[in-house]
Amino acid sequence: MIKTISFTFFLCAALGAVSEAQPSPVAKRPIAETDVTKFMWSTDPEISADGRRVAFVKVEVNEKKDDYETSIWLGATDGRTPPRRFTAGPRDSGPRWSPDGTLLAFVRGAEKEGKRQPSQLFLIPMSGGEPRAITDLPKGASSATFSSDGKTLVFTSNSTDEDIALAKNPPKEPAREPDIKVVTQAVYRSNGGGYSDPTRKAQLWAVTLSDGSSTEPRRISNDPFGAAAPLFSKDGSTLYYRSLHVKEPYYEDSRSQIWSVPVAGGEPKRVLDFAGAIGDFDFSPDGKRLAFTAAKNTTPVRSHDQSDLFIADFADGVAGIPKNLTTAYDYDVGGGVGGDQAPPRGGSVGGIIWGPEGNSILVKCSEQGRANLKRIDARTGAVTAVTSGDQDVMQYSASADGKTLVALISTPTVLGDLHAVEAATGTTTRLSSFNDELFGGLDLTLPDDVWYTSFDGKKIHALVQRPPRFEAGKKYPLILNIHGGPHSAYGYTFFHEMQWMAAKGYVVLYPNPRGSTGYGQDFANIIQYHYPGDDAKDLLIGVDEMVKRGWADPAKLAVTGGSGGGVLTNWIVTQDQRFKAAASQRSIADWAGFWYTADFVLFQPSWFRAAPWQDPKDFAARSAITFVANVKTPLMLIEGEDDLRTPPSDGGEQMFRALKYLKIDTVMVRFPGETHELSRSGKPSHRIGRLRHIVGWFDKYIMGESKPEYDVR
Repeated sequence: MIKTISFTFFLCAALGAVSEAQPSPVAKRPIAETDVTKFMWSTDPEISADGRRVAFVKVEVNEKKDDYETSIWLGATDGRTPPRRFTAGPRDSGPRWSPDGTLLAFVRGAEKEGKRQPSQLFLIPMSGGEPRAITDLPKGASSATFSSDGKTLVFTSNSTDEDIALAKNPPKEPAREPDIKVVTQAVYRSNGGGYSDPTRKAQLWAVTLSDGSSTEPRRISNDPFGAAAPLFSKDGSTLYYRSLHVKEPYYEDSRSQIWSVPVAGGEPKRVLDFAGAIGDFDFSPDGKRLAFTAAKNTTPVRSHDQSDLFIADFADGVAGIPKNLTTAYDYDVGGGVGGDQAPPRGGSVGGIIWGPEGNSILVKCSEQGRANLKRIDARTGAVTAVTSGDQDVMQYSASADGKTLVALISTPTVLGDLHAVEAATGTTTRLSSFNDELFGGLDLTLPDDVWYTSFDGKKIHALVQRPPRFEAGKKYPLILNIHGGPHSAYGYTFFHEMQWMAAKGYVVLYPNPRGSTGYGQDFANIIQYHYPGDDAKDLLIGVDEMVKRGWADPAKLAVTGGSGGGVLTNWIVTQDQRFKAAASQRSIADWAGFWYTADFVLFQPSWFRAAPWQDPKDFAARSAITFVANVKTPLMLIEGEDDLRTPPSDGGEQMFRALKYLKIDTVMVRFPGETHELSRSGKPSHRIGRLRHIVGWFDKYIMGESKPEYDVR
């Protein structure tokens, strides 16, 4: 994980944009909030070594269970036949081809007596037959990696010897699991993951395959700091992995290490110690160079370090001094854009792909609201486009020779389809079309691309979703929708929320104010020690621009945002009175409280120069709760009750209690069991409920509709 992500709240010439949803002869209807239950997502595409087939995960909603189901599908990269279902599901993911294409490994989850069991690795022959479990570890197994000869399958698991012994010889009377937690580290829980156990670290495990049979899983690594992201050496004798051998890394700035261990087992050896946060890494075809994406530390510390592509010579099992290949490329290498329709289940593939001769490296980059594949010269760092257009390349993988890619691509009117891409020309062939029937009947529109000038001359980029059948000269109610991060960005990807709000009759403005990524290092980092602040001015000037264009009715303005967008929503209603209604989602109102309770720490001077008791004036000056007495805008607070990223106690709960005291119209909507990911991967019914409540609140105060559910009872 790169530094920017760890410090967030959550959080291209050859190819034209992916074709949009095709016109349908039947009358089209507006998109509905409930359509999310009909969406079908493709994810985790894994192309075979020969480039002829792709295995991927299809995600669907089970409305009866109010949950998502996953299964493995197969498709041909020539696009001549539609993909077919390959496994039964309902919890299959992580498909991985053997090098010769005769086997497919995947992860399967199961239930026992209505309780979910740890996921295990399965293997299925492509010649036919039923999937066969090759692991049965007490704590389960992760997605697998094949060695180059296909004889070894490596994965991670945090099962211990004690777990295995207990599973083989269970006591007659099961012992009660201790529920007392002894916390010794400042970072002790994670959003969506709950409380961590520092004594139980993931390790590398292996299964040997031979003549259709497999050995018992054996542990390869015994690293007390854990092992992640395993990568085989070219000869298959060594495994490389990420691990940071620092007990309490939050006392220093970001740091990353790559280690190695013999596949036969042995002591770990440090390969690289890097002053920054490393993302993906891979070796050149000849094994003599190591490439990786990373955000390198700077002095002084910044709140956002843009990710670059680095390369280091590799000899005698150790990496040399890394060289930054993309110092002249002022965009985010490995970055993407944000939306609400990334696949809610399954994995996410991509990373670094070396060209077959080792002369270039392919990686995804984000530029001004677009995410596309770029080819970077491994010697000069020159950047050229492989794909281009107003789109979001979400995931991708490549054949063994690097000539054929499979990419998952979304646009504002396409949820996300798989495409085969010729690496040399960028020519694409669409492979999946699961949502064509549904989307062919929906009245979807492309957003407007708008640039405007802020108070200090900075150019701000925004997307504007206007209602279908927009009438020139008519003024519409407007919703200002603010992204989180704050170091993230909206972009050209399918956004159900924006399409639905527009279908309800609102103009939706969703800008990328200063602090957003994809517009250069300086633009993103300029908000350091000034968040919220001038970014809020960027947003309000965007609203002024919509009024100036005659699109927005100045008497019917609303504002909403989640996470960092919730921070700015709270801030704006304490500073400005123009909005008739606001909905703050998963927010922070008190920075001092957040400093103490978030699932990550701010011990380094990235957002704040010091701790709350050392600089209380700065924390108070940037906290909305300090100015809550200024609020006149009716405010809804949206909270996930299991949100550990922005704990409700430091955001919505404070604003709600204060506004009730001040007798300002307010309501808090709480979603049980939901984390910070409510809008992206929460229960389908909760995702629908969230949208209904936000727009329902706006309809009450802007459209004058009766909403008795928000009356005090």
